[in-house]
Amino acid sequence: MIPARAAAGRQSHRAGARLFAHELLVVTGKGGVGKSTVAAVLGLAAARRGLRTIIAEVARRDDVSRVLGGTGVHEDELAPGLHHISIDPEEAMEEYLVDQLPSRALADVLLASRGFSYFAAATPGLRELLTVGKVWELAQEDRRTPGAQPYDLVVLDAPATGHGVAILAAPRTFADAAVMGRIARHGRIIDAMLSDPAQTGVVAVARAEEMPVTETLALEAALPGAVGVNVDLIVCNGMLADRFSAGEVRALQAAPASRPVRAALVSHARARAQRAQLARLRRRSSAPVVTLPFVSAPLLDAALVDPLGRALERAL
Repeated sequence: MIPARAAAGRQSHRAGARLFAHELLVVTGKGGVGKSTVAAVLGLAAARRGLRTIIAEVARRDDVSRVLGGTGVHEDELAPGLHHISIDPEEAMEEYLVDQLPSRALADVLLASRGFSYFAAATPGLRELLTVGKVWELAQEDRRTPGAQPYDLVVLDAPATGHGVAILAAPRTFADAAVMGRIARHGRIIDAMLSDPAQTGVVAVARAEEMPVTETLALEAALPGAVGVNVDLIVCNGMLADRFSAGEVRALQAAPASRPVRAALVSHARARAQRAQLARLRRRSSAPVVTLPFVSAPLLDAALVDPLGRALERAL
C-alpha cells in the first residue's frame, strides 16, 4: 500500500506536469490569501520552463507588476520570458469595438456617446465579458492587437472567488442571453476555451484557516457546473514553520511563565492549527494540495518571490 504522503506527492507532481500545458491558468481564491503572489510565482516558474508567459491583472490593478519591478506599461516585460498587463475595462471596450465594427470612426462615435457609456455601465456582466475577452485575446496565436506576439501561457490573477467565477461564466451568460449575433458568437468562442480543461486550468489559493479552506472547497464544488472545468491545483499559502518537537513543547509548558515562553507557545499553537486545517483541506479536496511558506516582510519584492517560485517548482 502506498503511504498517504507519498501518494499526495505523486499526485502533485502529475498536476505540475499538466499545469503548464494549459494556455490559460486562472488563479483565484478568497481575498487576502496571496493570489497575486501565487500568480507571480507561477509566472516565474513558467518562464523558467521556457514558456513565453504573461500575467494578466484586472480592474487596472498592478500588484504583480509592483512586486516584480515592472513599469506598468501594457505587456511590459518583468523578467526574461515573463510579461505583465493590467486590463482596463474601458480600454478593453475600445479594443473590442474597433475589432468588431466596420470602421474606427464608428467605434469612436460610440465611445464618445454618453448614452452608450450609460448603457455599458448599466449592463450586468459586461465589464466581466470585456475583461475575459481580452484575456482570451492574449492566449490566441493570431492576436487582434496589431503587431502583438502570441504567448505560450496566460496567467490570470483573477478577483476573489465569487467575482472570479463570474468573470469565467460571463461569456456563456452573454451568449445564452443574446442567442444570436456577434456577441453570442464571440461569447461562445471564448466560453469554448474557458470550459475546455485541456486549455484552461484553475489554481485555487487558500490559507490554512477555517474560512479560506471552506471557501476553497465550495469553489471546487461549484466550478464544474458554473464554468465546466475543475480546480487543477490548490496552493495553501503562508504556512508557518512547526519549530518545536513534542518534548520541547512539554518543556515550554512546564517552564516559568515569561514573554519568550508565551510567544513560543502561541507560535506552536498557530502552526498546529494551520496543520489541522491543511489536513482538512487535503482530506476533503479532490485537487492536489501544495504549500508555500510564510514570508515575513512588509512588502514582497522579486528577491522574496523568486525563492517562493523555486519552492513551488520543487513541490510540483
